Amino acid sequence: MKLVTKIIEPQNREHLERLLLKLEKDSLPIWGKMTAQQMVEHLINQIQYTNGKKIPYCEVTEQEAHKARQINIYTDTELSRNVIFGEPLKKLLFSDLNVATHQLMSELRDFDKYFEEPGKTEIHGAFGPMTYQEWLIWHSKHFYHHLKQFGLIEGYY
Repeated sequence: MKLVTKIIEPQNREHLERLLLKLEKDSLPIWGKMTAQQMVEHLINQIQYTNGKKIPYCEVTEQEAHKARQINIYTDTELSRNVIFGEPLKKLLFSDLNVATHQLMSELRDFDKYFEEPGKTEIHGAFGPMTYQEWLIWHSKHFYHHLKQFGLIEGYY
């Protein structure tokens, strides 16, 4: 797999944190409507569905989930620009961008701990149950998408 699929692996977290800490309150996205802090808080929200803090559910059939997982996890398919799954958070949960970034890194550590149980899976709304390795790939693609959105990383494709 390409580097994009490894961006949130534990050995790459310091690099990820350094990239995110380059963001400033007024950093503008290359595309999309989110502010930098909304983006970081969006990532926190998504990680919480995979670290036991929020309860996920699958919104599609098992067959649809399997097909989507095969395409989105096991190929180099990249998330499209301007894909919208709801409106950005209007009310920020954290006092500032640095606090939110540090919370995101804490949520990622909790994600690792959550998957220490052998054979553990967690549900993705469109891909169904996924293993830790599959989640590392998916979260990496998702983070990569948002890092590109804010000009923090160059494309690998």
